[in-house]
Amino acid sequence: MEVMREAPLIRYLRLAKKFVKFLILSLLCCSFAALMLILYLRSQPLPEVFINQTTTIYAENGEVLDTLHRGQNRIVVPLKEMAPSLVQATVAIEDRSFHDHYGIDWKRLARAAYVDVIHMEKVQGASTITQQLARNLYLTLDKTWERKIKEALLAIQLELNYSKDEILEMYMNQIYYGHSAYGAQAAAQTYFGKNAKDLTLAESSMLAGIPKGPSYYSPYVDFEKAKSRQKLILQAMQRSGYITAEQAEKAFAEPIKLKDRAQEKAVEQAPYFLDYLASLVKNRYGIDEETFIHGGLKIYTTLDPAMQKKAEEIIAATLPKDNPDLQVALVAMDPKTGHVKAMVGGRDYQKSQYNRVLGKRQPGSSFKPILYLAALQNGYTPLTMMKSEPTVFTYDKVKQYIPRNFGERYAHDFISMREAIKTSDNIYAVKTIDHLTPQKVVEQAKSLGISSPLQAVPSLALGTSLVSPFELNAAYAAFANKGEYVKPIAITRIEDSQGNILVEEKTERTRVADPVASALLTNMMQSVFERGGTGYRVANILNRPVAGKTGSTDYDAWLSGFTPQLVSTVWVGYDQNRKVDDVKEGYLSKKIWAEFMEKALQDQPPALFEMPAGVVSVYIDSKSGKLATEHCPDPQLYYFAKGTEPQEFCTDHLPPNESPTPLSPPDSPSFWQRMGSWWSPSQ
Repeated sequence: MEVMREAPLIRYLRLAKKFVKFLILSLLCCSFAALMLILYLRSQPLPEVFINQTTTIYAENGEVLDTLHRGQNRIVVPLKEMAPSLVQATVAIEDRSFHDHYGIDWKRLARAAYVDVIHMEKVQGASTITQQLARNLYLTLDKTWERKIKEALLAIQLELNYSKDEILEMYMNQIYYGHSAYGAQAAAQTYFGKNAKDLTLAESSMLAGIPKGPSYYSPYVDFEKAKSRQKLILQAMQRSGYITAEQAEKAFAEPIKLKDRAQEKAVEQAPYFLDYLASLVKNRYGIDEETFIHGGLKIYTTLDPAMQKKAEEIIAATLPKDNPDLQVALVAMDPKTGHVKAMVGGRDYQKSQYNRVLGKRQPGSSFKPILYLAALQNGYTPLTMMKSEPTVFTYDKVKQYIPRNFGERYAHDFISMREAIKTSDNIYAVKTIDHLTPQKVVEQAKSLGISSPLQAVPSLALGTSLVSPFELNAAYAAFANKGEYVKPIAITRIEDSQGNILVEEKTERTRVADPVASALLTNMMQSVFERGGTGYRVANILNRPVAGKTGSTDYDAWLSGFTPQLVSTVWVGYDQNRKVDDVKEGYLSKKIWAEFMEKALQDQPPALFEMPAGVVSVYIDSKSGKLATEHCPDPQLYYFAKGTEPQEFCTDHLPPNESPTPLSPPDSPSFWQRMGSWWSPSQ
């Protein structure tokens, strides 16, 4: 029997047929597997990621006060806000085929593998921009196969979920450029002091070369290496068709002007104010610290940089250099809006971060205007007379309180409320609170924004309960506003990184006192700066109408006061229980306050305190307390609520058989000459 053998050609053809079938089946399986993988990846959400962004704090005029990043300075901007030359330079050097692949560049990968095998080491990288973004966003830098597989899968996911421009935008905002600068915007500001959209071709090509090795190619570290890298990038841009050879040559020859890092401020502006902002953001508005520091917030504040600078300069020039323990606090606010304009919490933030504007101390006599506002709303007038003499007060039936005037100086006669405010008479103040009851004064203080606990005792009239300069300043703003309390505002708006408004503060005014009583009090507080007043020593510095009140204790020196445009408070003293020399150190609080008010308002014309309807003005004889005539030697202008002014003329100085003649009107020059005032409307 003969065995038929299959021809070799036929056998090979059959094997080839089987191989083709297997290959087709394998391709179909692989395609199906790839399709399933793509569908799976498309259906899976990308891992959550929190991109650290720099929070920016702005002053009232739009000037940047501070940026917060703690080592990761990043300001996210859209792709359209970046110079096209920077984007092109980045694509040309990092991933020339970026717009043609789907997350993985297989040709580049194969070429890199071939080069690595030839050299028997990893010589050439093959990561695309998408892969780099995936690694930066979601992975570590571990060089393992597991990480590389995850990187590839995540790159595909990114390509499936985002457009090329979106991926490029995320990448340009993510990459590290050295010197704590992350992303194109922060890098442009760090190296060139400009926005990313304003970069030239020369600057863009230099910036694009830094991410490969920030510590190696930074122009601050090695300018020659940075220039060499710039040339390489310009050549890559030329090969990619972005620029011509002529443009590349011109850009390389263009001088690079780097930002002078030596001019960067070592000490931030308004550091005590910035600390106060941080407290508000976290405690009042409930924004966590991570979002505050790294959330890319835009915080718009009320600080006036010019006023702040003047406050800091005046304090530095006034406080004695040979006494570094003497401390200071200053806060200023616009009484109409409540906007905090300046804040100095101490003489040296580097040595002490304690903000004394918020610290609580005894305000002394600077608390008295609150007492007198309550009195004016309870039947007192500026001409209410009480005797100034040593007095023992009994309260709670058995307790005694014996106040004393400064220097044991007493009139031993009846004085008016105006005179009591002017000379800061303690006996008059305690008699007043004894008549009103301390509880009524506590209620008045709370209505003016004093939230600190106050003891309802006679000594409250002399400012023995602790309050902060910040609280007292807001209370004084209500006097300037004719009895309307305005809530202090330091932050007007907070926006998140997407521009959504998280916080918005608007002026809030609340009627807390009668406008007539408030205006009368303001007028009497102007007398503090007249001859014989406790603030007269600094009257020569002032060239505008001001109202205020000094305050002193054994350990504190205060001056709070205002104009219609600005209210400010200054405290001077020691952190520890060390007495203040009232003559030398106590004077400094007055000097700082007066100089600050003048310089802070030097660009604004003087403004008069307007009187509301229901106020009348008359001239009073200082001795008799009756309406003054032309013959009275010491007439004084008093304001009253209509109907409470004296009706009887003084006859003590009239010649025989002469009828009383009213005094010349307040706007008469002869009146101001007779009064000897330090300020008159003609000035």
